[in-house]
Amino acid sequence: MLSIVIPVFNERESLPHLWKEINHVLADDSNWEILFIDDGSSDGSLDYLADLCKNNSAVKLVQFYRNFGKSAALSEGFKHAQGDTIVTMDGDLQDDPAEIPNLINKLEEGYDLVSGWKKTRYDPWTKTFPSKIFNFVTRLFTGVKIHDFNCGLKCYRQVVVKSLDIFGGRHRYIPALAGQKNFKVGEVVINHRPRKFGKTKYGGSRLFHGFFDLLTILFLNRYTQQPLHLFGFFGLIAFAFGLISEFVVLYYKFGIGDPFSKHIALLIFGVMLVVIGIQFFSIGLLGEMMARTNQRQENRVKEIISSS
Repeated sequence: MLSIVIPVFNERESLPHLWKEINHVLADDSNWEILFIDDGSSDGSLDYLADLCKNNSAVKLVQFYRNFGKSAALSEGFKHAQGDTIVTMDGDLQDDPAEIPNLINKLEEGYDLVSGWKKTRYDPWTKTFPSKIFNFVTRLFTGVKIHDFNCGLKCYRQVVVKSLDIFGGRHRYIPALAGQKNFKVGEVVINHRPRKFGKTKYGGSRLFHGFFDLLTILFLNRYTQQPLHLFGFFGLIAFAFGLISEFVVLYYKFGIGDPFSKHIALLIFGVMLVVIGIQFFSIGLLGEMMARTNQRQENRVKEIISSS
């Protein structure tokens, strides 16, 4: 079964055309569903989708009472999707539904996730230039060798979407998140079209938000499985400087003859650093135990998936 997940936010004029195009592409296939996630639209999109849902059993609708963002919409769509193969696309008609078979064919070559690549884009430079920087930096730091991480048109195996935790702005990094979980990620060049209706939801602040999301993902990827490497490092530094401070106080006391009271501030500072170092190291050990437990649970899930 094929599931198509489409987040929608104020795309009323585009929706009838999108529905018509999807129907045309899937005319020869009866085993599919479309999940529209209305992300707090206020332009009549919800009314149109509600009518569409009533008249078509293959159409499902999830309504958000306010705008929660694309990550939340995709996450909700993944939760309800029943297909073995899942396609995501935007509702603004810039993603061409005719590319869906190409994505599926690429997926069947052995990939777990296939991302579209808008090699030729019909967007203003204020959108394309930051996007190129974003993709270059993401490709450099994540090691996932694709060109268009944030392309809305993607194709997944069900096991991928069920294993991803998408929130905040992490939808931009879905291929990177999948790559971190050792899923095979590929891409295919797709047709990109200029926007006909409505206004772009892209804003300059998204570049900065995306940068901080990338830092979060890189941090979690590097230290989630080995937290002692992070906390132990800072703990060791604090502990070492604490010991050095105490030795300095002892030198002043027994080497020079100064009373402890003369260097009480350094003494207290050294004790605090030693205690902080021990605490950081303890947190790292607890994190290691939690990571080991989580890893064993993930291995059991992998065994179940591979045997099913």
